[in-house]
Amino acid sequence: MKAIDKISGSVSVLDRDDVDTDQIIPKQFLKRVQRTGFGEFLFYDWAKQPGWELPPNPILVAGVNFGCGSSREHAPWALEDYGFQAIIAPSFADIFRSNCTKIGLLPVILSGEECASIAAAGEAEVDLGAQEVRWPGASARFEIEPETKHRLLGGLDDIALTLAQDEKIDAYERERERAGPVTTAL
Repeated sequence: MKAIDKISGSVSVLDRDDVDTDQIIPKQFLKRVQRTGFGEFLFYDWAKQPGWELPPNPILVAGVNFGCGSSREHAPWALEDYGFQAIIAPSFADIFRSNCTKIGLLPVILSGEECASIAAAGEAEVDLGAQEVRWPGASARFEIEPETKHRLLGGLDDIALTLAQDEKIDAYERERERAGPVTTAL
């Protein structure tokens, strides 16, 4: 997983509330085994509508309750594969938010007014270390769990966190070693 420090650039705007994971990546595209290749199917049904435009900028500003619905991991995979690195919204579904942080996609909660201001500005910088979003003429602080922040700043996925405990795992395994076969009495 790539470490996150600052994410800056143009902003894409999805001015819709209650966007569920089936709208983000419809079920017919969930057959892939890898985490890649989902971006081309992002918002598949909406993308067919006349006037639909959602450029793959680094930052997506969305509405309330983004990522609701089923807990599919494919939704953050599709958003990341499409090109988004951070999503700013007034609220996220809890499981969706957690799934995002596990792959290095940064969900940021700001007020509806702040989201609208960023959308109007068209560009922003998300500074994870400072826990601040800056855009022309304004800035806002955001909250994030300390452990999640640590993982994202370090680029640490669940496997990397486990491997960081390598010495403790080795010590545990050494303590459990026995001569001969292991048997259990019935």
